Amino acid sequence: MHGTGVPLATPFDDSGAVDHGALADLAGWLEAAGVDFLVPCGSTGEAPALSTDERVAVVETVAGATDLPILAGTGREGYEPTFETTRRAAEAGADAALVVSPSYYGVDDDALAAYYRDLADESPVPVYCYSVPKFTDHAIDPRTVESLADHPNVAGIKDSSGSLESVQRLVRFTAEADFSVLVGSGSVYAAALDAGVDGGVLALANAVPGRASEVFRRHRDGDGEGARALNASLVELNRAITARYGVPGVKAALSLRGLEAGRPRRPLSPVDDAAAREVEALLDAALGERE
Repeated sequence: MHGTGVPLATPFDDSGAVDHGALADLAGWLEAAGVDFLVPCGSTGEAPALSTDERVAVVETVAGATDLPILAGTGREGYEPTFETTRRAAEAGADAALVVSPSYYGVDDDALAAYYRDLADESPVPVYCYSVPKFTDHAIDPRTVESLADHPNVAGIKDSSGSLESVQRLVRFTAEADFSVLVGSGSVYAAALDAGVDGGVLALANAVPGRASEVFRRHRDGDGEGARALNASLVELNRAITARYGVPGVKAALSLRGLEAGRPRRPLSPVDDAAAREVEALLDAALGERE
């Protein structure tokens, strides 16, 4: 995977079920906006609140709604459910699997490396590691990633640490391998591209897919200064819908863009009116003339 990927929000209807029509519309809208690949069932997609059957159905809907590559979130807390979800997601149309590091028991990096190797040995699609210490309280060490990069079925990593040092080390340590480093923080997207990453998986791109994609295109076309300036104009919006308001903030932004996203699943709750007004103001400022 390379370019700008979107960790899709999962729309729910009034009964709390996945709204597959709204999901297909969202996938089509994002494709038309110019993003490069889609990531259903990630953190922004409320994956921990989805059953395996729901995850598979989400992947199937997205695969049927777009021609873009699909990197499906399949990680669970145990090996067997992760493998089963990965196998079924592949059958549903996923091109690769994004596998968050298990966190409940606090396993060390040696155990994580063995886990990823075993999964890659059996997985029918390429495996991407997913390091998101905000939720797991553990950042996968870049040296551990280096040890995995030569596995023929470990294709990359999404690094959501927000650390440019981590990104730089990952790029350096995997430079000789056929391996993609993807950044997971929209606020440092241009800086990470300067450091050599292959792209990003950005919650921000749900709200402003055209702008997020333009950061990548400007950088690719040699306009690093323009990429950095555009990225800087998106930082406050990114901060609001990730660090401050999270999934409810992303869904508020989608609603403001005219997309049906529904309520987040409990225990999450929608943003209040004041937060919605803040997101609207930041969205307008980030877009200028609307996409």
